[in-house]
Amino acid sequence: MNFIVYSRLAALLSAAVLATAACASIPRGGPLLGLDGPVAVPDFLFANDTFAFPNMIRSRHPDDEPGLYANYCFVLARALRQFAQFVRFDPALPKLDHAGYVERVKQIGAQTPWDPVPPPAERIVIPGYASLREFSRDQEAAVKEGLGGRLLTLLHWTNWRAALPVTDDGQETVGREIVAELRAGRLVQLLVSNFPKPELNHTVVVFESHPKKGAIDFIVWDPNNPDGPGIITFDQGARRFWATDLYDTDPGPIRAFRMYYSRLL
Repeated sequence: MNFIVYSRLAALLSAAVLATAACASIPRGGPLLGLDGPVAVPDFLFANDTFAFPNMIRSRHPDDEPGLYANYCFVLARALRQFAQFVRFDPALPKLDHAGYVERVKQIGAQTPWDPVPPPAERIVIPGYASLREFSRDQEAAVKEGLGGRLLTLLHWTNWRAALPVTDDGQETVGREIVAELRAGRLVQLLVSNFPKPELNHTVVVFESHPKKGAIDFIVWDPNNPDGPGIITFDQGARRFWATDLYDTDPGPIRAFRMYYSRLL
């Protein structure tokens, strides 16, 4: 996905981002980003708690083949969080028909990701399945239909940030916020971009982190790759993020911004 940035909007948003980064800067010192050991979202398993089907890369399918599920990365990443926070799977209950599952997924997609996680008894129940992976593999058509279209996510105003300047302090603040969210047991959705290179304007979900010498590896679920996790790295020396192991992406520097964690962002 490419973004067209109008100069006035870019200037206003750039000023807002820089001001926010300055206000949110956290004193450095001690373990990198305050992380002295691995941190992961409890009970989140890549093999169980992710979608079985991928978001396709449209440039790899130039003929726009029928049924191509492309440019849905923002829809799927937000939905992953919605399923993790608001859903309870119960394989002992009888299965629904296609229409019934479509309606359940629509209910899930209507939840706001920044809301508090309800207790299990108050979550939306998916009957007949034990996990998101199993459910989305068996009911792929119903899941896609229930999640709906992609237009609003493609046009979401926060996507403009991918083309704005970033500061070292701002990127370090993002890293610290990721660590804090993981410690609190919450998945973290990121907008990642290597703008102006058109290769990567994408979103991933962080579920685990591992400190190493001079850096932190953030383990991510990538909507484009259901087969295994990817890695983005925060480099202490550069105070920037790096695409270490992202699907169909050359290793290199990237920008990272949190997504869908408040009404405005």
